[in-house]
This record gives sequence, C-alpha cells and structure tokens, in this order.
Amino acid sequence: MSQAKPFEISRQVVWEAYKRVRANRGASGVDEESIQDFEANLEDNLYKLWNRMSSGSYFPPAVRRVEIPKASGGIRPLGIPTVTDRIAQMVVKIYLEPKVEPCFHKDSYGYRPMKSAIEALGVTRERCWRYDWVLDLDIVGFFDNLNHELLMRAVRKQTDCKWIALYIERWLKAPVQLEDGTLINRERGTPQGGVISPLLANLFLHYALDKWMTRCYPEIAFERYADDAVFHCVTEREAKALKMAVGKRLAECRLELHPEKTKIVYCKDDRRRGSYSDEKFDFLGYTFRPRGAVDRSGKLFVGFNPAVSDDAAKSMRRTMRKWKLHRRADKELLDLSRMYNPVIRGWVNYYGKYYKTGLYPTFYHLNRTLIKWAMRKYKRFRNHQRRAAYWLVEKAKRDPQLFAHWQMGAKPLAAGR
Repeated sequence: MSQAKPFEISRQVVWEAYKRVRANRGASGVDEESIQDFEANLEDNLYKLWNRMSSGSYFPPAVRRVEIPKASGGIRPLGIPTVTDRIAQMVVKIYLEPKVEPCFHKDSYGYRPMKSAIEALGVTRERCWRYDWVLDLDIVGFFDNLNHELLMRAVRKQTDCKWIALYIERWLKAPVQLEDGTLINRERGTPQGGVISPLLANLFLHYALDKWMTRCYPEIAFERYADDAVFHCVTEREAKALKMAVGKRLAECRLELHPEKTKIVYCKDDRRRGSYSDEKFDFLGYTFRPRGAVDRSGKLFVGFNPAVSDDAAKSMRRTMRKWKLHRRADKELLDLSRMYNPVIRGWVNYYGKYYKTGLYPTFYHLNRTLIKWAMRKYKRFRNHQRRAAYWLVEKAKRDPQLFAHWQMGAKPLAAGR
C-alpha cells in the first residue's frame, strides 16, 4: 500500500467488496453500467476506485430512483447506486460494521450478521404469550426523513476514522435522479437500496430508540427490525404511556410516529378475557392474532399466533400471475418445478415457519393454475377440469417432492373440487 495516500484503505478490502456486490447482483445505476460491463475492465476499475477513495477524491454520483409497489398498497421509492458506488459503500461497510455491531441491542434483528427476521418473529411470538399488550410502532417515511446531522453525530461516536465519516457524509448529500432525468438534492434521508443504508439506519435507531429504551424503560421488552418495532407491555395503561413517550422521543430525533398505523394491540387468547378495538398486528410479513390451535394432548384452544399476512399472500399471488404458468404448454411438469421451485421454496421456508396452514389458500391458487396448465397442454383434459385435477393429484401422490408446496402438505386435491 502506498504511504503517500492520506487514507489507508486495503486493496484486498476493495476486492472483497467487489465480490460481495457481485454476489448480490442488482440493477445498474444512473450510468447504466452493469456488473458485466464493470468486469470488462475489472482490474483497472477497481484500481481507480481504490486510488480515488485512498486519496479522498471519490465523489459518489447521483442515485437512480425507481418506484416499486408495496405489498400493502402504494409505492416504495428505491435508490439504486452505480456498481462502482455500491462497491465503495461496501468498502465502508466492511470497515465500519465490526466497530458498531458489538454495540447494537440484542433485540435489534434487521440486516445484521447472525440475526434474522425469523428469529425476531420467534421472540415476538413467545413474548406475546407472556405479555397481554403490544405497542406496534410505525415511523412515517423513516428512510426518507433521517436527519443528517444527528446521523453523522452517531457515526462519529462510533468511529474516529475520518475517511469513513467523509464518504458517509458525501453519500447522504448525493442527489437523486428521477426517471425523467431530474436531479433532486437531498437535505435529509438515506435511499433505500444503498449498501450502507441499512447499517446507517440501525446506527441511527440504536441511539434514537434502543439505547433510550434501555436507559428509560429497561423493564419493557421489544423487537426491532430496521424501522419496524414491537413493544410488549403488561397493561394497557403502560402501553399508552409508552406510546406517548416514544412519540416524544422520536420527535426529538426529527421523526414522527404514524398516527393511524401505530397502535396498541390486545394479545387475546383463551386465557385473556374481554375485547379490544385492535386484537391483531402485522410484523415482518406475518399477522399476529387469535387463532385456533391444538395442544399436545389434542385439545383445541385459541392462542395468539402468527401466520402469513394478507398483504404477503396477495404479493405471492401477484407474483404467480406474472409467471403466466398456465400458458407454458411447451414445458413439462418437471420443467415447471425446476423453474419455480426456488421461489416457492423460499416462500415455504419463510412464511411456513409458523402456522404453515395459513399458506394453503395461496398454494391452492397455484395448484389451480397447474390444473389449467394441464388442460391447455393435454388434449384429453380440454374442457375436463375434474380429470385434470385428478391427474395432478396422482402426480402428487407418486412424486410429492416435485413441488416445494406439495412437500409441506398443500396438495392439489382441494384445488380440483
């Protein structure tokens, strides 16, 4: 490494950053350069990036904004940096993450090594059995409203590395380019989609919320996944007081609680009498609410449990419709399983972790589409839905491993009735 450079950045770290960005893939930024384009002159491009970052002369380009639909409706603005900028952000993340990670709260689960959404859901589920009340928190436009001054104060608390702070500040100020080419300067927020954004979000909320909760309300358990958080309270009164206090705290940090989406929920089950206006909440694609269940002795009871949310199920069905699977008469059933099983298996592994029967209606929709495919592909099934359904049932009996949702019990039989 050249000692003439003002900042000591390892070339090996730049190489490692490139490998991680390549593994994550991703779309091109404002320069329309893809990973493949970048790799056409890989060694020279990586050297230029290292040289500019080490000398302090790296300035990030604008971030390309695209709008993607939310599962719950509306749109989510996503910021897509260039390939070079994603690598630069990954370099900073590789250096910064080991410094901040040991300081984070044990119940902060979002975008952290060795932490997961499934783990957060499991902890939430157990605590809903122990505590009667939940404060379901929602922050208005969190990523779009992060205060730059407060965020940089948090960064400098965690590291005295000048070049890390320098580049983070430049990324925060980098303009956004809309689809029509218009550039918008940013005075607050960090774009969702940036490599460094989740780490910065966690760092901000570590000081704005997690440490504050530990200091002021150490007796109240909570789970946070990025800007989604759930707090567990013993009484409704405690939940109402906490809601007011959290709202005040976030206002001090230039953030705002969503007045409609932030709510107090009663975790109703067989042991808890009475009723309340809100007895369910959504968290990480699951809906927690009273549900029928069977105990170890086979007795039916009502428990407060999670299952796939309506929004997540709608999103899955929307994806299935985009496949136009029933029109793929040129493919065999085995071809279809190979094409779509990776996605289906991902849904099963995540949304089938708790109360997997909640997925059955969604996968029956997929089975019905497979029946339509069979009717289109085979002449003997034209205008004979029941025959096609029974044929698919026999296929599932002979080869239940063929589709991932068949393996979890969502067989075609019900779809053909």
